[in-house]
Amino acid sequence: MARTQYFVENHKSEWKISLDAKRYGPYATQAKPIRATVDAAHGEGKKNPDGAQVLVQGRDRKFRTEWTYGKDPYPPAG
Repeated sequence: MARTQYFVENHKSEWKISLDAKRYGPYATQAKPIRATVDAAHGEGKKNPDGAQVLVQGRDRKFRTEWTYGKDPYPPAG
């Protein structure tokens, strides 16, 4: 089972949550979908042996890890 990943994305000045090719929202601020995804990821991470992760889109359109539950690949082993 792979890690569950939640994405908080900005689209046309609205924030949305993406999970498994489905979108939820919109939210007027970034904080609300982050809080909702952290709560959901925490519950999912308890059930999923590979954990869960919340990634948030920045102004540069790239995603950064905001929160991880369970196995964390960072920093990479090596």
